Amino acid sequence: MTYRILVVDDEPDITALVAYHLARAGFRVSTAHNGSDALKAAREERPDMIILDLMLPGVSGYDVLAELRQREETRDVGVILLTARREEPDRIRGLTLGADDYLTKPFSPQELSLRVRNVLRRLAAPPVAAGATITAGPVSIDRSARRASVNGHDLELTATEYKLLLTLVERRGRVQTRPQLLESVWDAQPDIQTRTVDMHVQRLRTKLGESGRLIETVRGFGYRFRGTERGARAR
Repeated sequence: MTYRILVVDDEPDITALVAYHLARAGFRVSTAHNGSDALKAAREERPDMIILDLMLPGVSGYDVLAELRQREETRDVGVILLTARREEPDRIRGLTLGADDYLTKPFSPQELSLRVRNVLRRLAAPPVAAGATITAGPVSIDRSARRASVNGHDLELTATEYKLLLTLVERRGRVQTRPQLLESVWDAQPDIQTRTVDMHVQRLRTKLGESGRLIETVRGFGYRFRGTERGARAR
């Protein structure tokens, strides 16, 4: 399968460099040079991955990312932020908005290609038998459809949020350390920090509403999805 990659950057040299190396790595590449064109291309081309700069003219990369995650047709598109912004608050903001990875300039083209493959592999739906559903209290996860719901209401989750929830529910009642979650959900990618886990858990709790309390913080270790002994089952 040939994956489609959309590269969004207002610097022509950077755009050409990224596009060249990704094309050499076997991807089909298209480009956009501002936020508005990026959103249009994402709707029309439906890429598998977007390499997104933050400092774009007009609509910022943050705004593009937020819009992508709000739209049904682009919610599950992989997004890697490629930016000169190196500060932790910038990384946290980008990951909180739903980015799958964050890479700073200057960068290694080879590393970028590896990160793209890692994210694409992580987002790929695993082969699961039809009807493979896990229920834990009010939370239900249909693994065949990669869909989760609370009290019958569908949750709007990014692919990473879905995988995080699935991992916690599958291992309910057991403490999952941050390194364990990084290995299971993020494939222990280079430069992905434990803070990333905390930000995604925080966002997941918000989307779960009152059921967010089922994800317990185990101080000094990590997180645990409460066993909800009555009603926790898989089928």
